[in-house]
Amino acid sequence: MGERIGRMATMTLDHNEINSNRSLRLQTLVRLRWLAVGGQAVAVIVTALWLRFPLPLVSCSLLIASLALLNVFLTIRFPPTHRLTAPAAFALLGLDLAQLTALLFITGGLTNPFAPLLCVPVIISSASQPKPHSIVLAVFAVIGVTALAFSPFPLPWYPGTVLLMPRVLTAGVWFAIVSMTAFAAFYTYRVSLEASELSEALTATELVLQREKHLSQLDGLAAAAAHELGTPLATITVVAKEMERELGDDPRFGEDVHLLRSQSERCRDILKRLTTLSSESEEHMRLLPLSSLIEEVMAPHREFGIQIKLVEKGDRASEPVGNRNAGILYGLGNLLENAVDYAREAVTVTVEHTTERVKVTIEDDGDGFSPDILARIGEPYVTRRQKEDSAGGLGLGLFIAKTLLERSGARLRFENAPGARVSVEWPRALMDTKLAK
Repeated sequence: MGERIGRMATMTLDHNEINSNRSLRLQTLVRLRWLAVGGQAVAVIVTALWLRFPLPLVSCSLLIASLALLNVFLTIRFPPTHRLTAPAAFALLGLDLAQLTALLFITGGLTNPFAPLLCVPVIISSASQPKPHSIVLAVFAVIGVTALAFSPFPLPWYPGTVLLMPRVLTAGVWFAIVSMTAFAAFYTYRVSLEASELSEALTATELVLQREKHLSQLDGLAAAAAHELGTPLATITVVAKEMERELGDDPRFGEDVHLLRSQSERCRDILKRLTTLSSESEEHMRLLPLSSLIEEVMAPHREFGIQIKLVEKGDRASEPVGNRNAGILYGLGNLLENAVDYAREAVTVTVEHTTERVKVTIEDDGDGFSPDILARIGEPYVTRRQKEDSAGGLGLGLFIAKTLLERSGARLRFENAPGARVSVEWPRALMDTKLAK
């Protein structure tokens, strides 16, 4: 079965850049650190002053104070909007990991109930930093957890009582923390990556839609330009006529005056044609019968050696007439181009319309969609293809087409029959201006 994804959007985005563009704002990290400082201080105060457990109070205070002082320095040194580079974020998260490891090491190691908090810097890194940095930080976290397993310092407990953890339980806690760190980091990384991919893909979709709308507005711009240029050109024409009357027979300037007059007349004729074209075709360009819409979609793809067959199941006299929609034109064009790319000989476009619905089906005689990709079709950055000569890309083609068509109110269905078949269906009220009114 062929692995088909469709036309790639012509964007300059790089899929590999998504990981590196998830920069972390310094203010976010500073606030998280203040939360850590407050939590650590409360834990030490409760343990030492309320529970009165023996605790290396001076060492703990110095470690907490060092984190607070670093936070103060960063707040003074950098503005709140400062964004960290990947190495800087890695260094700061590494310092957080080292400080927390040292604090846990002198307060019981893995017997300390707060030991699982070692996974927090790794999770933050996996959500916002490049994958290599997060992997290195995860390795440091595993080293730190291993060091905690051999901590010689007992867990602060009631005076005269030493709380010992069996080696088997220590090993179990070590494995639990390491596995939790790995799972949480991987899960956070995947969720963050998919969110970034979706954001980039939606941005590309908006750019494509804006481009299509811009092209459809050029006719109105031409009319506006013709109107604005009409007055100064009329002034030039009047002056040229006066000069021709006075200097028409002058051997030095007569030829230049005749040229000026003729060119001003030519410009006036061009502007008249632009104004006439706009006024005569504005309604035609704004409203499209369904058959004209389909023909406009099919026209650019007839010259690629693949036969495109049109099957109309319905009378054109009763076909819907709707507003020109750049999103529908682009979306259907993308689906049709994808079918032409993977067809062997022919592509069939079937158009149906009833009083309730409008349906367009695009089907080719190629190998169809592969089973493993059929369920994921339309997702951004799915780029696997069967053709060896296919150009690589972002995998945004079908995603953009699907998004634009769904925004117009359509429902899409992808299937094999046995070639690839894509069905696009709208409620007729969305495609017919008479019903929409």
